[in-house]
This record gives sequence, C-alpha cells and structure tokens, in this order.
Amino acid sequence: MKKRTLLFSCLAIVLAGCKPSADKAAETPAAQPAAKSGKPQVLVANYPLQYFAQRLAGDAVEVRFLSPKDEDPAFWQPDEAAITSLQNADLILMNGAGYSKWADKITLPESKVVDTSAAFANNFIEVRDATTHSHGPGGEHSHNGTAFTTWIDFKQASLQAQAVGDALAKLVPAAKDSISKNTEALKDELEALDGRMSTLSRRLVQYPLVASHPVYHYLARRYALNVKSVLWEPDTVLDATALSDLNGVLAGHRARWMIWEGEPSKENVDKLAALGLQSVVFDPCGNVPASGDFMTVMKANVEAMEKAFQ
Repeated sequence: MKKRTLLFSCLAIVLAGCKPSADKAAETPAAQPAAKSGKPQVLVANYPLQYFAQRLAGDAVEVRFLSPKDEDPAFWQPDEAAITSLQNADLILMNGAGYSKWADKITLPESKVVDTSAAFANNFIEVRDATTHSHGPGGEHSHNGTAFTTWIDFKQASLQAQAVGDALAKLVPAAKDSISKNTEALKDELEALDGRMSTLSRRLVQYPLVASHPVYHYLARRYALNVKSVLWEPDTVLDATALSDLNGVLAGHRARWMIWEGEPSKENVDKLAALGLQSVVFDPCGNVPASGDFMTVMKANVEAMEKAFQ
C-alpha cells in the first residue's frame, strides 16, 4: 500500500467538500494524472535519463520526463499530479548524487526506484561554500552539497547507461536481448566521447578556464580541467558587477577561455573578447535541448572543445 503524506490527506478533505465544476476542471488539465498507454511507465529525473531509457527500450515502454522545459530539473518541485504519476510508475530512474531536491520530501515505492549513479557513489564530489542564486522560475538555490551533473564525465555516463539498461531488462524481460544490444551500442558511443576528451585533456591541462556556472565538477575532474566558476546566464547581458566579479577571478586565475552552458549573446562574447577571453559552449543538457538529442549535443560539445584547443 502506498503511503500518503499528511498534505495529501488534507487536500482530499478539502476537495471532497469543494468539488470543482466541470468547467473549472476543464481549465486545469495539468492537475490530472496522464492516462496510461498500456505500456510499462518509466519516469525519469532528467533528460539524459530520458534519452538513455528511450534509446535502450524503444517502444517497449513509455518514458515520461515531467520537469518543464523552462526549469532546471535538479531544482524543479513536482506538483500533486506529478507526485501521483511518480508514485504510480512502474520504474523511476533517478540520477542520484543529490540531483532531485524533491526526492527526500516524497514517499516513493522503493522497489521501483533505481539510483543510476550508485555504482560510483563513493566518488561523488562534495561542494561547499557555494553562492545562493536564482535563474528561471525555480527560485533561489545553491550548488552546495553533492555535485550532481554526473553524466558529463562520460565514463560515469556509461555506468549510468548500464544501470538504466539493467533496470529496463528486468522491467521488460521480453525485450531483454534488444535492450542489452542497445545498451552496449550506447556505452560504445559514450566511451568514444570519453576517449576523445581524455586525449584533449593533455592539452587542456595547460589552460586555466572560467565556467559560466558551477556545474562542471565531474568534467573538470575526469579531464583535468583547471576551472573556476562564476554565476552567469548566457542570455543575460553582463553588467559592471559581473565584469568586476570576473576581474576578481582573473586576478589570480589567468584564464583565456570561458565555458558556457548555452550559446552566449553576441554582446557577452564581445565584452569577454575585450578582456582577452574567448567563448566555448559545453551544454550539460540536463533538460530537453532545443534541437537534436543528448548524443548530438554531447558530440557538439566535444567538437567545440577540440576546435577551441586544437
């Protein structure tokens, strides 16, 4: 029997005494759980896991990623409908490493939850003294605690893909052979990216770098990047305060390159160029990309780094 929190009990009492009209219900379709397709329901914590699950299982399951496109999935807070969907799922793929900040506040069926980063949990990076900031509708947050962008270390991403494949094979045993084959193919691609970045790291070790956001901990550790971070958004024009903060970083960290999470505005590129910094994009791809998919984004990231540091 699924546990119900006190909140849901209170909501049930209120709703029983104040049932909305048909017109009102029609105005709020987001409050209704999605109907089942008849396939096993797989819910995922972020877009990389969505990509992995869809690529490995294909049409054998229905994969659902509930976070809105305009929010960081790591800091998204599920509403009542999303919680119901999670609790009713056949499989819940979590990123682990403290990624989903909501997870400790919601009771989920443990038998259906898979922590895809459990295989390397003893190698997590702990972050301290991170600045509180905000971007998008998610409100203020900080990156204190466990670094959670695990998959941009492509070796770790390969281990996460294996965990997804193992979980899906148990969920849909009839598709086990296909899932296994697809898992090996995905791991081969991830390990090829790891090889390219490892080769590049021999050159990168010479370059101090600045990152637009503190999300590159595992990338930096795996590929020997000397990175210091600021707290910028690519499309927010750099003001005098931001540039002053950057100059403070550069005083003791002679970087000549800025790594951005997304394509920066031309004005930002020009302002950095005036300070002697060039820009390169390495998109962590935690949410659904505007075009392409996880693998095309990661290949573009590696190609951009190779071009910048050839």
